[in-house]
Amino acid sequence: MGFHVPAWLLLAASIAAEVFGTIALRHADGFTRWWPSLLTCGLYAFAIWLMSLAVRHLDVGLAYAVWAGVGTALTAVVGMLWFGEAVHASRLIGIALIVGGVVILNLDFR
Repeated sequence: MGFHVPAWLLLAASIAAEVFGTIALRHADGFTRWWPSLLTCGLYAFAIWLMSLAVRHLDVGLAYAVWAGVGTALTAVVGMLWFGEAVHASRLIGIALIVGGVVILNLDFR
């Protein structure tokens, strides 16, 4: 499908919405807190909507792999930096492998 900058920007915004939705999920306390719960659901719905717009111009497999990989890596980093989750070599290596995989998926080997 070609390189479409707006589609990649939509995908980036979708990833950001998903990561912020996950941060809100941490504060929703099992969906017992009203506002964080609504924010979580709204941000996840917004992320999926943005993704649906992005895949109009991007291969769905590539877009989802980037979305899931980058979202996972960013969420792990947020957990370590904002929530004081453990930082150790295996986590950092895992994040590096995720980012490396996303880069490799974006290379065109045709």
